[in-house]
Amino acid sequence: MKLRLILPLLFLYSISYAQQNDTLKQRAVSVIKEDYKDDWADLHHYFAKNMALPAPAKHEKRVIFLGSSIFERWTDLMPAFFNNKSYVNRGISGQISPQLLIRFRQDVIDLKPKAVIILAGSNDIAGSTGHITAAVIMDNIKSMAELAKRNHIKVILCKYLPVFDYPWRKGIAPAEKIINLNKQIELYAGKNHLVLLDYFTPFADERNGQKAALTLDGVHPNAAGYHIMAEITEAAIKKALH
Repeated sequence: MKLRLILPLLFLYSISYAQQNDTLKQRAVSVIKEDYKDDWADLHHYFAKNMALPAPAKHEKRVIFLGSSIFERWTDLMPAFFNNKSYVNRGISGQISPQLLIRFRQDVIDLKPKAVIILAGSNDIAGSTGHITAAVIMDNIKSMAELAKRNHIKVILCKYLPVFDYPWRKGIAPAEKIINLNKQIELYAGKNHLVLLDYFTPFADERNGQKAALTLDGVHPNAAGYHIMAEITEAAIKKALH
């Protein structure tokens, strides 16, 4: 008799728990949308997708792409690259390195990846959200790398694509600033035994801008550019996860 009473109670409890869990998720999404619309790092941007993303399978090698518009646009211009792979794109257009750092726990660590690809610096140089120096950019990149390593996540650091001039911020001469930042990224990656992903060299023309055949506007790759990025990115991932 006791068993007959207990089993229905357990069944009702499991239903109640599942409903309560769903309610909590809905409430959390509502809080993010209503109370954090103006969060500077745009934490609500991927909140719902992160909630819906299942935990990695036992032998899954998930890779997070953390960056700004170059990563975010990749899914639109070359969606096949992400299909049927454990690649999670977490790029947000216009973001600078401190915004990526603030998002790092939510959009990287909590998603339990095996590796993260960090592409940061161009929007900082462009002054998209106030000017940030190369030293500060490197501090943010170093902090992200250290957080990843502490959480047993392999780090892939990117040398940024060349930019001769920003269409929306003309005349600030970013080419040498990007070259200088890339040198610092390369030096840090070498000293700390991190995988370096060189997006600069395949794109650079004689002015240290982007080759016309590979870009939409001198800043963002076109489909041909993303095909090149795909090839060298796959090689970097393989190296990091060997």
